[in-house]
Amino acid sequence: MLFQDKVAVIYGAGGAIGSAVARAFASDGAKVFLTGRHQAPVDVVAKEIASAGGFAKVAEVDALDEEAVDRHLQSVIDQAGRVDISFNAVGIPNAKILGLPLAELDAGQFSLPITAYTMSYFLTARLAARRMVPNKSGVIMTVTALPSRMGTRLNGGYGPAMAAKEALTRDLSAELAPQGIRVVGLRPHGMPETSTMKELSDIKAKATGMTWEQFQQYLASMSHPRRVMRLEEMANMAVFMASDKASGMTGTTVNLTMGSVDD
Repeated sequence: MLFQDKVAVIYGAGGAIGSAVARAFASDGAKVFLTGRHQAPVDVVAKEIASAGGFAKVAEVDALDEEAVDRHLQSVIDQAGRVDISFNAVGIPNAKILGLPLAELDAGQFSLPITAYTMSYFLTARLAARRMVPNKSGVIMTVTALPSRMGTRLNGGYGPAMAAKEALTRDLSAELAPQGIRVVGLRPHGMPETSTMKELSDIKAKATGMTWEQFQQYLASMSHPRRVMRLEEMANMAVFMASDKASGMTGTTVNLTMGSVDD
């Protein structure tokens, strides 16, 4: 197993991406500590992992609350002795930040995703790094999306937020890599298995005139193989990037858009 004796903390573990990564990490032997702003969906994921023979502990943690994140990480150290992987899959509701042209968007709603996504990533990464530095090892990870690299319509501040997270990944790596800590990101695109993609389609439906089925076809048409990435494929890449097999990878975001955007 790639993660034998490894300890992973996952933020946003109740969501589609966070839960998929949690299950993948656990299946490869990691002890996973799952957090979410609301505990109920995270409990479901933990029960699935436990039923499959894995180890999972759950805590209700707001990843924008620095003290809450710090307390939880200390509890992980107290229980497991270390933190090897920090994975930030935190999301925020789309309804108020998407669907309007930038010229019509309220400034507060434009800045909301930029502030929330980057601050959540900063807090969880910084506090994890403080626990990893003494061991001279660790992996800090997050998830972004195609609008970080491509101009898109009706996405408000979401694209700038994703670009900021990718810049933060590079900066964190520049500072932490000499201390044995890798910092990497994943950039998947258009996974209809996630509830957020359906919400996005519904929000934009009036402006674009697309049905859910047409929206899925549009997402697939952008990729080279004319299909969308599956959650399982994204989670498998997360496992690889968090493992020692990817020891040469840091300061980068892996392009999982299947050709929808070029690197």
